[in-house]
This record gives sequence, C-alpha cells and structure tokens, in this order.
Amino acid sequence: MKIIVLNCGSSSIKYQLFDLPSKEVLAKGLVDKIGLKGSLIKHSRKDGTEVKLEGEILDHQIGIEYLLGILISEKYGSMKSLDEIQAVGHRVVHAGEKFNGSVYITPEVVAALEECIDLAPLHNPPNLKGIYSITKLLPEIPQVGVFDTAFHQTMPDYVYLYGIPYSLYEKYKIRRYGFHGSSHRYVSQRAAEMFGKKLEELKIITCHLGNGASIAAIKNGKSLDTSMGMTPIEGLMMGTRTGDLDIGAFIQIMNKEEIDIAIANTLVNKHSGMLGVSGVSSDMRDVEHAAAEGNARAKVTLEMYYYRIRKYIGAYAAAMGGVDVIVFTGGVGENDSMTRYLTTKDMEFMGLEFDQAKNEGLRGKEAILTKDDSRIKVMVIPTNEELVIALDTYEIVNSLK
Repeated sequence: MKIIVLNCGSSSIKYQLFDLPSKEVLAKGLVDKIGLKGSLIKHSRKDGTEVKLEGEILDHQIGIEYLLGILISEKYGSMKSLDEIQAVGHRVVHAGEKFNGSVYITPEVVAALEECIDLAPLHNPPNLKGIYSITKLLPEIPQVGVFDTAFHQTMPDYVYLYGIPYSLYEKYKIRRYGFHGSSHRYVSQRAAEMFGKKLEELKIITCHLGNGASIAAIKNGKSLDTSMGMTPIEGLMMGTRTGDLDIGAFIQIMNKEEIDIAIANTLVNKHSGMLGVSGVSSDMRDVEHAAAEGNARAKVTLEMYYYRIRKYIGAYAAAMGGVDVIVFTGGVGENDSMTRYLTTKDMEFMGLEFDQAKNEGLRGKEAILTKDDSRIKVMVIPTNEELVIALDTYEIVNSLK
C-alpha cells in the first residue's frame, strides 16, 4: 500500500511516500516558502536521485499539486499514476480532548479540528489546509489524522489541570495537552525492544530535544506527564521559546515594555530561549561554539539548558517511582554528545552509570550509552514520526475494508 504522509506548516510541506507494510520510503521532500519569494521543492528518491525545483507556489494546494506531479513524473517520480496512492496520513498538532488516537478523517472530524484552532492557532490552520487540499485533489482517497496531543491523553486530571479556577477549564479547556506525541510514542516503543522487555513493564523518560523540545514520563506504556503544556511554550528552554516562566514576570514585562498580546506572544515564541539568552543563535552548535570561544552569555545559556533537562529527569523519576530507561531523540538529542553527557552525568545515586566512551562522537544512530551493569539505561534513538503516521494510516485504512 502506497501512503503519502504530509506535515503541513505555515509556509512549508514536508512529505514522504511510504510502501507499507514493508516500511520502505520511496521518496521524500520539502515544499518550502509557500506564498513567499523563492518558493521551491526539494525532492529525493530512494535511489538517491535529488532535484530542487523553483517556482511560484502561492498556497498549500498548489504545493501539493506540484509534489504529486513530481511523484508521478517520468524523470523524478516513484509511481506511474496517482491511482497507486491508497491513503494519505496527516500530522495534526492539536486535537484538544476530542481524540485520544489517530482517526479516519470525515467531515465531522474536520469540524472538530476546526474547533481546536483556538488551542493551536499557528499549527492547526496549515494542518487543515493539507486536509482540505487532498479532499479537493484526491477526493476518493482515504485520509487519516495523527495528532501530536493524542499520546498524552492518558495523563490523569491531577497532572493535566492547572491551578486556575476550574470554570476556565470547563469553558475554554485550558489544561496541559503536551506535544511531540508521535515521537515520544515511537522512541519509547523502540526503547522497550532494545531493552528486551515489554513496554508495559517499563518506566521510561523520553527527551525529544530539537529547536522545540519536550520530555515525557511514560509509565507502563502510557504518558503520565510531559513538559509542554496547553501550548508548546511551557517546559524546557528551547531554541526560541522561553520554556517555564513565572506568569508574574511575564505580566511585568508586558507592563514595563507596554506591549500587547500579539507582541508578547512573539517575544516568548520567537525571540526567547537560547537565542534570547545567548544573543548568538537558536542553534545549539552555534551557541556551543560561542561558549568555547569564551562568550559568557553563551556559556550560561548552555548551563540553563542542561540544568532544566536534568531537573525534569529527576522530577519524572520521582513521579513514576523510578526509571528504567532515559531516551534521547530529536536533532540535539540524537547528535549532540555534550548535551547527553552533561544532562546525565553524576547520576550514580539513581543507578545510572554513564559510559562517555560510548557516547563521544555518536551522531544519529541507535545506541545504549551506559555501562553494561548500569541499572538505568540511557539510549539514543533517532525518532521517526513520519513512520508512526504511515503505520497508523495503514492500520486504520485496512480496518475500513
């Protein structure tokens, strides 16, 4: 079964063409700068053939038309006809409390997702544009929605509720939702396989560290807690997001700077985090380089970053009554050996014996980074959110037959 996975952002579309059940990636690419100058498509095929095509791409539907055209083109394609496509899976960021798993997309599901736009105004609209476009271009093809928030719907109420008047939760559904659910789900399942035990028997802390970052406490296969909240701002300090911030301090900033909600939202989402503190970059590599050259603000930025990860690991170990596995994934988690080392060293008191020799220089590969006799295992597992979406789509579409 050939399945297209779409991840639609505000001005981009990431896509992959899978062949299931073999899990083979036939092609993948990026439609970038939609609606902007310099629009282009970067496309690669499983045989290594790559192409970059520039042109005017005014909206998501045009972008999807172009990528479908490339997928069946004689020179760069991986299919002879669009008739070979049997399903489309969409990444959707926010499903609120409406869905606790992936779903077959119907008009009723679309209406429910439209109701969630207020919860994710930056993410859900472009996700929905992908669904609208496929509905128009390939109306007979089944579509499946896979939600970032769904995996965390197992959190108990005492975890997801905030200390605000309960009426505000009832009226506006203001609560912790969590994100990166497909990633946390994938790497926790893979960690159990590498550990040689059932997922339901383990207590796992998964650290998805990229420009956006979150940590999850996964107890017996279910999400107990996660660092991101109602929005992706809460939790760890990230590339450009503040992470945890005293609300009183935020109110003080708005008052002193005389800024409105829109500017304040941009401040905490786009100009804070590693970029805001260091003044150098939102990219870990740039900040590490600046720190190595003696930049004091870059150095304290890294110290803040490492400390918050360590603090969440400790908190989640306490919340679960222990931990068996700590997993690093995401761009930073998979590739930055210094981050892995400095966030897990000196944890022998927990039963964690880190092996720096296994860690040093490791990039983008599965590995166990602890000594053989370490009670707690530390692993690196490259995430594969697209595969999770493809597999869920395959399962749901097959169930419809």
